[in-house]
Amino acid sequence: MPDHVHLIKLSVGTESVESLATWQAGYARRFEDGLPRHVTRMWPRRETEILAGGSIYWVIKGLVQCRQRILRLDAVTGQDGTRRCAIVLDPEIIRTGTAPKRPFQGWRYLKPEDAPPDLSEHRQEEDTLPPELAGALAEIGVL
Repeated sequence: MPDHVHLIKLSVGTESVESLATWQAGYARRFEDGLPRHVTRMWPRRETEILAGGSIYWVIKGLVQCRQRILRLDAVTGQDGTRRCAIVLDPEIIRTGTAPKRPFQGWRYLKPEDAPPDLSEHRQEEDTLPPELAGALAEIGVL
């Protein structure tokens, strides 16, 4: 049994893996370490398992399309004074096989055995299919 767990999160407003990378690169410049992060209201209870090798899987346009390794969890204080969790990410975005995912709020835990596999190294740089086509192909099991 794996000793780690992943997170899965909708990337709201993102049109593609490329637009996620572009947005993160700009946002990461705000921080001294230059690393991308996602700030969330809730602190994961399974922190130890996440930090033992977990990634965040991004749902873009209704499909899991990529992941990033989670480096650490930082405590941050929001403008309203509330303690929040900054999920600090490896800047490398790894494309995964596509998998349809219905909308949900916040983030969820994702067991390693339920995570889509990474694309092979030679497929990492391929152009992505339009989301509608990728979704249809994933639904019938072609992707």
